[in-house]
Amino acid sequence: MPHSATTDDLFFQRTGLDRQRVSRIVDESLAGSDDGELFLEYRQSESVTLDDGRIKSASFDTSQGFGLRAVSGEATGYAHASELSEEALLRASETVQAVRTGHTGRMALGPVGTNLTLYTDLNPLSLVPFQAKVSLLEAIDAYARGRDPRVRQVMASLAGSWQAVRIIRADGHHASDVRPLVRLHVSIVVAEGERMETGSHGMGGRVTYDGLLEQAQWHHAVDEALRKALVNLDSVPAPAGDMTVVLGPGWPGVLLHEAIGHGLEGDFNRKGTSAFAGRIGQRVAAPGVTVVDDGTLPDRRGSLSIDDEGTPSSRTVLIEDGILKGYMFDRLNARLMDARPTGNGRRQSYASQPIPRMTNTFMLDGDKPPEEIIRSVKKGLYAVDFGGGQVDITSGKFVFSATEAYLIEDGKIGRSVKGASLIGNGPDVLTRVAMIGNDFKLDDGVGTCGKDGQSVPVGNGQPTLRIDGLTVGGTAL
Repeated sequence: MPHSATTDDLFFQRTGLDRQRVSRIVDESLAGSDDGELFLEYRQSESVTLDDGRIKSASFDTSQGFGLRAVSGEATGYAHASELSEEALLRASETVQAVRTGHTGRMALGPVGTNLTLYTDLNPLSLVPFQAKVSLLEAIDAYARGRDPRVRQVMASLAGSWQAVRIIRADGHHASDVRPLVRLHVSIVVAEGERMETGSHGMGGRVTYDGLLEQAQWHHAVDEALRKALVNLDSVPAPAGDMTVVLGPGWPGVLLHEAIGHGLEGDFNRKGTSAFAGRIGQRVAAPGVTVVDDGTLPDRRGSLSIDDEGTPSSRTVLIEDGILKGYMFDRLNARLMDARPTGNGRRQSYASQPIPRMTNTFMLDGDKPPEEIIRSVKKGLYAVDFGGGQVDITSGKFVFSATEAYLIEDGKIGRSVKGASLIGNGPDVLTRVAMIGNDFKLDDGVGTCGKDGQSVPVGNGQPTLRIDGLTVGGTAL
C-alpha cells in the first residue's frame, strides 16, 4: 500500500466491488432484523525482534476481510470471510438471514455522524525503511550494554500495524476509520554473582514510528528497563498480610482496568453477572473517586474515531465522586437495556463480533501531593509497576503481580521487594481508597486487553492512590 490510501481505494477500487451492489446486499441481508452491519477491514502489521545482538525474527503480514452481522432480539447471525468479493458477500447473506427470531421488524436507528478524525491516512509501516528499524534495535543493544557491565542480555522489539475499516448499514449509513499503532519494547537481564534479574519497559501509541526513532525516546526506554532490572537485583522477598498499599501513577491503573473496568461493561450488567449490576445512582466507591472511559484522546493506544459498529467514540463518566453513573455499551446491549451506545463496541478483527470493551479507562486526579501520601503511611507497600493478573467478573475478586514494588516504613520509601501480589475485590477496593494524588498520568501506550478470546489495544491511567487494608501476598518467610 502507498503511504496514504482511502477506504474507497481499499474496499472498492482495489477489489472491484461496486458500492451500490454492496449496499443492496446489506439491505437484503438485514431486512427484518433489529440491527446489524457490514464490517470491512484491511490491515498491515509487522514486527522485528532483536535478541543478544542479532535479529531473531521479522514478520510482515497483510490481511483483509469482512464480517456481516444481523441482530434479531438477543440472537445474532454472523458470517465472515477473508475474500472481498460479491460472491462471498452473497454466501454470507444467506447465513445471517437465518436469524429471524424475536425481532421487532424495525431496524434500529444508526449511529449519529461525527466530524472527529483522530488519524490521517498515513501508513506508518511504509514511512520508515526496514533497515532503519533494524538499526534502531542494534543501537538499543549497544547502548544498553554500554550502560552497565552487569547487563547480560538485551531483547528489543519494534511492532506496528495500520488498520482501515469501513462500516455499512442497511439504512445507508457509512462510517470509516484508519488506525495506526506502534510499539517499542525493551527487556534487559542483569547479573551479579549468581543472581540474575530482568527489567522491561515499553512505549507506543497510535502514532508513526518517528517518536520512537528519536534518541531521547529510545534512550528512556533502555534506561527504564535497566533501572527496573537493577532495582530487582537489590530486592528482598515481599512481606505478606493486610496492609496499606500505595499505587503509583500511570500503568498501575491496569488494576483499575481489570478489577473494576470489566465489571462496568454493558453485557455483564445486562446479564446481571457483574458486581455493579443494578447499582446506577448508588455509592460504589469512596468520595473523590471518579472513573472515566475516553476513546477520543489523540494518539492514545485505546483511542478510536469510531468504534467497530460506527458509533463515534466518546468520553463516558462511569463513576463520579464515588457514585455509579453508567456503563460502557455497544449497540446490542444498549438497545436491550434502553440505553445509549457509548462507542465501546469493539472487535479484534473482521472475524470477530463486536462486544462491549474499554478504550482508555482511568481515574481522575485528587488533591494530595504524592509525597504527602507516602508520608501518611507508617508501614505498607508502594507498588509502581504490574505484570499479569486474574479477575473474576462475577465476584470482582482479583490477583495481580507487582513487578516493581517497595516497602514503606515510617513514611519513607524503603527497600525494593520481589514476589508481591495484590489480592482483593474490585468493588471493595474502590471503597478503601483513602487518598487520591494530584499527579495523574496515563500509561506509556502498551496495554492489550483480552475478553471472550478477543484482544484489543487499550489505555489506562490514574494518579497516586492510597488504599487501606489490601491483602498482599508475599514470599518472605
